[in-house]
Amino acid sequence: MTEPRRVRVRGLARHIVLIAVGIVMIYPLLWMLASSFKPDALIFREPGLIPTDFTTENYSLGWNALSHPFTHYLMNSFMVVAGSVVGNLASCSLAAYAFARLNFRFRRLWFAIMLMSIMLPIHVIIVPQYVLFSELGWLNTFLPLIVPKLLATDAFFVFLMVQFFRGVPRDLDEAARIDGAGHARIFVQIMLPLAVPALATTAIFTFIWTWNDFFSQLIFLTEPDLYTVPIALRAFLDSTGQSSWGAMFAMSIVSLVPLFLIFLLGQRYLVRGIATTGLK
Repeated sequence: MTEPRRVRVRGLARHIVLIAVGIVMIYPLLWMLASSFKPDALIFREPGLIPTDFTTENYSLGWNALSHPFTHYLMNSFMVVAGSVVGNLASCSLAAYAFARLNFRFRRLWFAIMLMSIMLPIHVIIVPQYVLFSELGWLNTFLPLIVPKLLATDAFFVFLMVQFFRGVPRDLDEAARIDGAGHARIFVQIMLPLAVPALATTAIFTFIWTWNDFFSQLIFLTEPDLYTVPIALRAFLDSTGQSSWGAMFAMSIVSLVPLFLIFLLGQRYLVRGIATTGLK
């Protein structure tokens, strides 16, 4: 076998393996999509992807199955997500600029502490957070889910932006200072326009992680009127065995649409953001 032919065979084999792995990874999503068009009695009886009894009734039932139309829970999630995205963009960019450009006492120590906080699981801090927010009277409001984002508590995004700001030449800062600009003007007029890829990456990841966050929202939101999409989907499950699987799968597909849209619209910025921050 000649060398060019051997290279083609290896490339074909790699593509076959990647396609097979991709099918295995996407199969659960395809199965859920197919199950959303099946009656409840056939969902677990027919494991195939092609429904023998096609119905769209699960979508109409799921939309109005709970105490509010599913639009209500979508809007609740959008409110939490919007506050989280704005909070992370504002606070994490300010904190990152401080670590990357300002000289203050114990900067390296605080930066190391910030990095170590990435390793703390949410289960470690959820109890003191619950006690604090309970004392403040914030339970059953969106404040516990939004206010911490305004305080740069997501260390991953601070680190991501620090890496980006460190890659910006300091000559730009010095030229701006010669023109009389201070740190506020440098940050707003120079750093932020250059940091669009990093900001977009932060916004996309914040959107996805907040939209899918079940644990924190379950802890702080117990009133049905405040349920977000993950908690509303949990309401379709019944411990007595009368779960509405078809309706839950249908609303799960609906809840995935914003995630697919935000990823498709921001994919270009996401790749650029990760590539320009050294997170390869």
